[in-house]
Amino acid sequence: MKLIKRIDYMNKLIGLRDKNLIKVLTGVRRCGKSTVMQMFRDHLIADGVDETRIIFLNFEDFENRKWLNDFENLYYHIINQLDLSKSCYVFLDEVQQVKEFERLVDGLYVKSNIDVYITGSNAYLLSSELGTLLTGRYISIHILPFSFKEFLLMHTDTSRTDLLFAKYIDTGGMPGIFELPEDSINNYIQDVIQSIIQKDVLVRNKWRNEDHFYKTTTFLFDSIGSIISPKKITNTLKTNNRISLSHNTVENYINALVESFMFYKVKRFDLRGKGLLLTQEKYYTVDLGLKKNFLGDKSNLDLGHNLENVVFLELLRRGTQVNIGKSGNTEIDFIVRKPDGDREYIQVAWTAKEQSTFEREMRPFELIRDFNRRILLTTDVEPVTTYRGIQKINVIDWLLGN
Repeated sequence: MKLIKRIDYMNKLIGLRDKNLIKVLTGVRRCGKSTVMQMFRDHLIADGVDETRIIFLNFEDFENRKWLNDFENLYYHIINQLDLSKSCYVFLDEVQQVKEFERLVDGLYVKSNIDVYITGSNAYLLSSELGTLLTGRYISIHILPFSFKEFLLMHTDTSRTDLLFAKYIDTGGMPGIFELPEDSINNYIQDVIQSIIQKDVLVRNKWRNEDHFYKTTTFLFDSIGSIISPKKITNTLKTNNRISLSHNTVENYINALVESFMFYKVKRFDLRGKGLLLTQEKYYTVDLGLKKNFLGDKSNLDLGHNLENVVFLELLRRGTQVNIGKSGNTEIDFIVRKPDGDREYIQVAWTAKEQSTFEREMRPFELIRDFNRRILLTTDVEPVTTYRGIQKINVIDWLLGN
């Protein structure tokens, strides 16, 4: 497999090297956390750090299972291998597998000359005692599957970015798919889904009714980009599937999916009232390949929301805070707060060539009373155009930074 140096994540880690913080790499299973951490380890070695000053342990490897219930001996196993008169680096991959891992990490952190890096595949890693024990002493770096720009780097012929973009929306960007022939990708994605659901959801929460959970998950995939609530899901499942679930059960299912990083919840912001609304959020998936696996060809019938999903993930990669905008009866797809504090408004449409569609997408912009940048992203192939201060940009150009 061609190895892509994930530059943005590497730059973050390089900038945080030897800083007195625990570096926590989070993200859904198989998104590339371990590879990023291995790349940084290789960077250290290339920079002159002797391998004897580096320890790398993956707790999903069979040979490390002996430590899962013995964090104290694991601590001494690590400490006794290091020369603490020099800067040392400890990498703990999928550390949440270790019972009382919080105490292990804290013990390593307080030792002088140990720079600690850990990964985990669910939000429990930071919502657990670790978040309380080490408040102010860690920094989280969230890893996502390949961006479209990274996806292109995996292909030798990139002359038809439009065709490759169609493929990206269909298969997603999980790094592991590039090691496989086309006819094996679906099975691989299915294995990824099973790993997430079994290890990060069902087993951890001790839920036994897999059928109800899977139907809730399918509904969430089918509703990407739409405003939903636990009540709506409950009522739909009761009407269409004759499944009786409480609102609380559905809400617990959704929260678990968000904690596993399979989905992201995006809250609505009232532009008139200037505050977050407490109900009816939207959800986007971490990778459209997962949606395709759940919904099959039905997934391709919702190209507009699929495109929204791609844009949402790219906004996360760029370090922005994202909300949905509400102004009266109209909606802005994304209110974007950039790291420098600037705000942007983004609408997403598969195409806006027809005048009626164009006017519909423009209408919410025209109700905004400030002068922040407004962008309409589409797949339409044409130069950037400006209409009443609103830019219409091809989404591929936007994703590639052109």
